[in-house]
This record gives sequence, C-alpha cells and structure tokens, in this order.
Amino acid sequence: MIERRLLDSGMKVIAGVDEAGRGACAGPLVVAALILKNPNDPSLRQVKDSKLLSPIQRENLYQVILDQVSGHAIIEIPAEEIDATGLHKSNIEGMRRAVNALGLTPDYVLTDGYEVPGMSYPNLAVWKGDQVALTISAASIIAKVYRDRLMVELDQKYPGYGLADHKGYVTKIHSNAMKKLGITPIHRKSYANVAKLIK
Repeated sequence: MIERRLLDSGMKVIAGVDEAGRGACAGPLVVAALILKNPNDPSLRQVKDSKLLSPIQRENLYQVILDQVSGHAIIEIPAEEIDATGLHKSNIEGMRRAVNALGLTPDYVLTDGYEVPGMSYPNLAVWKGDQVALTISAASIIAKVYRDRLMVELDQKYPGYGLADHKGYVTKIHSNAMKKLGITPIHRKSYANVAKLIK
C-alpha cells in the first residue's frame, strides 16, 4: 500500500482522487477526493478498485468509507463543460477542484493515472492507482456510487434512454434511444457517436 510508505515518512494527511464516467456519452464526469482518518482501519479491508466490485458491494462500502474520512469532496463536470474544454482537461480540472474543496490541507495527494499540473500540494500520479492505493480505491467507489445514483435520478428526468441501467455509457439500447428520441442536454455532443446523430 502506497499510503503505508507515506505514513512512515511522516505524511499524515493523504488525499486520494479518482473519477467516474470518463467513457460515458451522457451524464456528468464525477470526481471524488477524500482523506481517510486511518488507512489501516479494519473496516476498509474490502475496499478496492470500484470496477472489481459488484454494485451491491460498492453500495455497502459507500457509507463505510464516508464514516472513515476526515474530509471528502465530490465534483460534477457537466456535459457542456466537457464539450467546451475536452474530456482530459475536464478530468484534470475536476481533480484540482475536488482537492481544493476538501476543506483540509493534505500533506500529499495521490491521483489515479493523471498528473495534475500546478497543484499546490505534493502529489503523485499513480498508474492503475485505484488498484494499488487505498485512498484512490476509496475515492473510486465514492465517485462511482454517487454517479450511478445520479444517473438513476436523471433516468426519471429523461425517460426512455435506459440511463438507470447503462448509466450513460454506449450500449445498443442507448444508441437506439438516441436515434428515436433525440439528444438531450446531458449528452456529450463532442463524442463521436453523439455528434454523428446530431449531423
């Protein structure tokens, strides 16, 4: 665990950052940052990359994680911002905003995969961070569960697209619904499959 080495070197306040929804063509990009009070707490033993957990496991761990944080922040980057600035820039900006919104000054920040230029705290971009850093894994679960719940809510606002099931990702059902019902404000118009339908 990367956090153990940081703790041993005197870094006590370690933030982890991850996002959910990069590959979706509808809905926001959601970025979560958090600081665990004690990364070694036994209640966190089941925490791992959100993609390796079932929806029920993620839901069960969501509150367990929040009970163990000294600070957390969740940032939504809407479709129109992604279209205006691009996915990668939106991702990086979301990470920056999430860390700045923590309300605590981290000694060190661990981000999943991508470096965040200009961050005012010591930080490290960790390749496959959601698999090797507990704080990033925890952030990945928070971001994923939060976004999944949001997409279920958006399914009520935009019925017929199946958002509660596929969560805005590209599926045959989703593609057929866009052809039949049209593009909504939450669709990312800069994405090739959506742009093709607009044209």
